[in-house]
Amino acid sequence: MNFTLRQLQYFQAVAEQRNFGRAAQVCNVSQPALSVQIKALEETLGGILFERQARDILLTPLGRDVLEHARQVLGAADRLDQFARDHSGGHRSLSIGIIPTIAPYLLPGVLAGLRAGDVSLRVRIREARTERLLSFLRGGEIDAAVLALPAGGSEFQEIPLFKDQFLLAGSATRLKRLSTSPDVLRPLDLQSAQLMLLEDGHCLTDQALEVCGQDRSSGQINMGASSLATLSRLVAEGFGLTLMPELAARSETEAVPGLRLLRFGAPQPARTVGLVRRASTVGEDWMDRLAQVIRDVGEGIVTATRT
Repeated sequence: MNFTLRQLQYFQAVAEQRNFGRAAQVCNVSQPALSVQIKALEETLGGILFERQARDILLTPLGRDVLEHARQVLGAADRLDQFARDHSGGHRSLSIGIIPTIAPYLLPGVLAGLRAGDVSLRVRIREARTERLLSFLRGGEIDAAVLALPAGGSEFQEIPLFKDQFLLAGSATRLKRLSTSPDVLRPLDLQSAQLMLLEDGHCLTDQALEVCGQDRSSGQINMGASSLATLSRLVAEGFGLTLMPELAARSETEAVPGLRLLRFGAPQPARTVGLVRRASTVGEDWMDRLAQVIRDVGEGIVTATRT
């Protein structure tokens, strides 16, 4: 198919102006030149695009279909042109993936930090579970992912950023019922009937099951919540206990007044939050800057939780 963006621009102008003369003025060309290009486009597409009446120009059925596609093509071309001008002017973009159990707590500070360091940087965020993020990363749809390590695979480079310790969360009544002293409380001391976790597929669920010495085959473990926010409200109402990352602790306790937290005895269970990129991505200094911003924000949040 051999047509040009200019032909599509002329075609769109005629469709919108419904007059060849006015369309030529809008496009800043002569009417004969515009008509020649429209004719060439019709020959290429194999049909008439306009029904020419004495005082009006109407789109044919083919013309209506072509107009829809022409607008999409011209819109994409405009965006590509804008991108090229931004890039030549020093503007950059970065696509970052982040898992749901980290995103709402870490992102506001990270985006503010990136913006403060480079106001021209355009950041695109993709929130998804670990396996999907790794798929995006393999396919080049994102540049880096923030998730719990290890991600696994020699195709990736991992940068550990900070430790995010787990706290025991529940209602005040539930926590008081624990027979074990908080100073020596271990995740293994929890009974499976008490546990409420995120739905299967979240890496946080896998981590919680591991530290508690449980597996998903236990029918007594409730794995139905889709977010930490939902889980916080359920356990605050006394429906069970759960493991709460420090990263989310302050935000969730402020949002859910009935939620109470308890620290485990040493050594405290934790996850390592890290930044992952393709091992084939080389010669870029953005990774180090991004890692430092995330590390500073994350450590600030978890440190505040420990004081």
